[in-house]
Amino acid sequence: MTTVDKFCQFLEQFAPPALAEPWDNVGLLVGDRNGPLDRVMACLTITPDSAAEAIADGAQLIVSHHPLPFRELKRLTRDSVEGGLLLDLIAAGIAVYSPHTAFDSAARGINRRLADGLGLIDIKPLVPCDQPALADDEAVGTGRWGRLPEACTLEQLAERLKQFLHVDGLHVVGSAEPSIQTVGVGCGSAGELLSAARQAGCDAMVLGETRFHTCLEAEATGMALLLAGHYASERFAVEHLADLLGEQFPELNVWASRRERDPLRWI
Repeated sequence: MTTVDKFCQFLEQFAPPALAEPWDNVGLLVGDRNGPLDRVMACLTITPDSAAEAIADGAQLIVSHHPLPFRELKRLTRDSVEGGLLLDLIAAGIAVYSPHTAFDSAARGINRRLADGLGLIDIKPLVPCDQPALADDEAVGTGRWGRLPEACTLEQLAERLKQFLHVDGLHVVGSAEPSIQTVGVGCGSAGELLSAARQAGCDAMVLGETRFHTCLEAEATGMALLLAGHYASERFAVEHLADLLGEQFPELNVWASRRERDPLRWI
């Protein structure tokens, strides 16, 4: 019998919690480690839609990239959306595991997959891991950067990113004139990696989203930015993770949420 704990042990090996940012909340957040597992749903975020899907489809565990809860709770009531979701999941006997920034920074994590998807070579972390147990592993760390085999224009890089993430549009900062060869990557909201990308000599950086003033800073320092959206920059990797977990645990039914969607849309 596969238990929640056995499943968590694999996730902790795949995306070691030591890789998580200090402010993050990763690991098993809700549930009984000794509980049996038959059905597992992966999602980017636990929302009313994805929670309802997990309950209706009989999941016993949700692997949610974004933590629930994220911050410490002083009360657990239906006075908040977060509290209501947690009460519903607990009542249904559904555990919650979040790898979040540990998954971002893992050797086969989101940023590595994003860098591979762009076709980068000589890929390295933008910020190497400083945790003693993992510091010698050059494959882990925050963000990624690498080189394109051949230089291209910003428009060409944007088209490559759109095709990989299956999105129709991007926000772009920078001129179309300079050629792009060295590219940094930071999924989700990772504008704080801009200085590390600059130090690495990146011509452009791919982000999910960032602040307006980070865009102004990038423009002022000659760094091109491609902003794919928070959802698009991470959801694809959740689908890959569901496939990986299904291969690792073939006795289980593992799927990526079918109801989850990007709350932002173009009109």
